[in-house]
This record gives sequence, C-alpha cells and structure tokens, in this order.
Amino acid sequence: MIEQQIRPWDVLEPSILDLLYVVKREDFVPAHLRALAFTDFELPLNLDGVVTGETMLAPKIEAKLLQELRIHPHEQVLEIGTGSGYMAALAAHKAETVWTVEIDPRLAAFGAANLARAGVHNTHVERGDGAQGWAVHAPYDVIIVSGSLPMLPKCLLDQLKVGGRLAAVVGCGPAMSAQIVTRVTEANYETLPLFETVTKPLRNALQPSAFRF
Repeated sequence: MIEQQIRPWDVLEPSILDLLYVVKREDFVPAHLRALAFTDFELPLNLDGVVTGETMLAPKIEAKLLQELRIHPHEQVLEIGTGSGYMAALAAHKAETVWTVEIDPRLAAFGAANLARAGVHNTHVERGDGAQGWAVHAPYDVIIVSGSLPMLPKCLLDQLKVGGRLAAVVGCGPAMSAQIVTRVTEANYETLPLFETVTKPLRNALQPSAFRF
C-alpha cells in the first residue's frame, strides 16, 4: 500500500509513513472486508449485514490529508464522521486530543471499539450530527471532514482557531476538490487546493441555494 499507493501521491513525510505501519488499517475495517483493507478505493462500512451507506476513504487520500494538515502534538482536532475510527487513530498519534463525531449509532460504537482495541486513549467518540461542526469543544486547531461537502458552511470555519486548518472535499460530483483551508485572521481564510476526487457526501451537509435570478 505504501509503496504503490501512498508514495506516488507525494506522501513522503517520514513520520506519516511510519504511522501507517503503526496504526493497522486492517484492524479498522469490517471483519468480512479485512482482505481488502489495503485496496485503492473506498470501502463500504457495512456491519453484520446491515448497510450503513457510509464508506472508508481510500488510503492515499487519508495519508495525503494527514500530511498536509501538519498536526502538532499540542493541538486539538475535530473529526466529523468517525466511521471505522481509522482516521481518528492516525490523527490521535499526532495530536493532543481528537474529538470525533458520528451520526450513525452503529458506526459510533464500531469506531469506538476499534479505537479502544488499538489502545488509542486520547480520542473521544461522540454521537451527533457534525455537519455544521461541533461547537461544544470549539475552537479547534484542526478539523477533518471525512465526507464531501457541496460547500463549506461558515459555522464550521468559525470553529477554527486563528492558524487552524480544515481538510475537506468540497463540491458536487463529478467536480470535487480536496482542500486545506487555513484561518489566517479572525476574518480571513486561505484555501490550498490539493487534488480532485469524488467521495460520498457527508450526511445532512449544507446545500447551496438553488435560487437563480
């Protein structure tokens, strides 16, 4: 996975590559998909025959976002969409604390169990709808949206500290862009486009107005 998928995407930061060996991706996928843990596509997060409708991002996308966020040991991270808990586990090895929010109760339990089994103790799984952020612990140094957004809601951007970074896939298929948005002042943000991709929309994501003059 690392040599054929991750490095070709210019994920070359040694600490990120080392982390991919430490956090075992195969321990975070549903048991019946364990053999597909390292494949280069999104995995469906179906549990015990129940279709959740959610997916796990492709490994290269997770690694690229993690590298570009440049998380520091003192930082507080919010992840929206716990899923399997894998991205939260990766972030937890870089950050002080990770708050990860999941709307689906089955996935919240699945992700929490995976994190506990992996010995990740600085991550807190909370049940709820994080489509417009999770204000209870704001502001955050880093926000990771594990699902695409047609547009970035202002209320989500407002939950970043100055100097904070947000990673999200923004747009509507087939034109979506993975971005890092940095809050440079109280009122200003800078956007760094990373790559084009298509991924499943975040549940209850804010939709742009359909009104036209």
